Amino acid sequence: MKLRYIIIVYTILGLSVSCSCNRHIHKWSGKYPQFEVKNIFEDGRFPNVVVAKDGSLLAVWGRNKVVAKKSKDGGITWSKEILIAESGIHSGGTIVDDQTGNIFVFLEEDHPPAPISIYVSKNNGDTWALHSTKIASDKNGNAPSMHMNEHGVTLKSKKYAGRIIRPARYYGKTNDRSEWSNHYTNAIYSDDNGINWKTSDPFPAKGTGEATLVELSDGTIYYNSRRHLSTDGLNPRKRHIAKSHDGGETWINLSVSEELPDGEQYRDYGLMAGLTRIPIENYDILLFSNIISEKGRNNGHIWVSFDGGETWPIKKLIDEGSFGYSSMTTGRSNTVSEGLIYLFYESDSGGKIAKFNLQWLLGGKKLSDFIKGYHN
Repeated sequence: MKLRYIIIVYTILGLSVSCSCNRHIHKWSGKYPQFEVKNIFEDGRFPNVVVAKDGSLLAVWGRNKVVAKKSKDGGITWSKEILIAESGIHSGGTIVDDQTGNIFVFLEEDHPPAPISIYVSKNNGDTWALHSTKIASDKNGNAPSMHMNEHGVTLKSKKYAGRIIRPARYYGKTNDRSEWSNHYTNAIYSDDNGINWKTSDPFPAKGTGEATLVELSDGTIYYNSRRHLSTDGLNPRKRHIAKSHDGGETWINLSVSEELPDGEQYRDYGLMAGLTRIPIENYDILLFSNIISEKGRNNGHIWVSFDGGETWPIKKLIDEGSFGYSSMTTGRSNTVSEGLIYLFYESDSGGKIAKFNLQWLLGGKKLSDFIKGYHN
């Protein structure tokens, strides 16, 4: 009788967890497909998009000065430009600290290597101030550069909960092609809400730069990098992957994706990509953005993985026209942005933002076709 009681209790608990996850994922699948694109900047470059703690969208942009636009209604309307810095090049890696709500934006005086500045907003992106901080060099004694990378994240796993981390890179002495074999990508992270930053060990491939990262449901950090130059015989026209099991301090298990392209396929050069994870507990649905193009930065697509980046069974055209650097994020739970995905990308007409949902990406297919144990 006691054994039967224990089995019944565990069965009920298991069903409860399953139902809770399914209810949450239902908010993200939606009843009807949604998709729209808006032009929010007329010129400029270098996109990052994040969602503040209050659910506001923040699109950060700029190659001569750094500005942002904000949406408080889930991307329906956008504010006028908000000045972050009057000069400098946007360096990506924008982070929302989920503990404090502070938002950090990074810039450099010119194309790196160059002096770095960090700006912080303590009111969901309305106003900005220069942030005093220290960034330590990596184990090789090399100071990191910031430009240009996908946004950062706040880690949720127990051991590293609250750590903020963003992709970074080492540019060598210069950005000249002769130095590319010395370049490598990495990350910087902070355990004191952005007061001090440490630099991770190098990514295990040289000739890399402009990266993306997400935390998976088990605490693993999945790292996906552009590669300009192959120094080891691996294909530089596909995305390079590594993982971290120590909160982004070291990177192991280098692999090359067979499915994800890295920019134009006629040359070894690559293209900055967008990457995000849909925030559903116990599921690792990842979204990746880049182009399918033999020549020319056009034909932007999104790929969908349901197993933490192991396979990518869905790809969907976003824009067959011009498509450059991109950044992608997902809405925040219990805000107007929940259930929506946002892709901010460069085009010939400036900065565009696409808003869509998972149902649109599925294209009429069911989540149960891809997720074991999920019932529509």
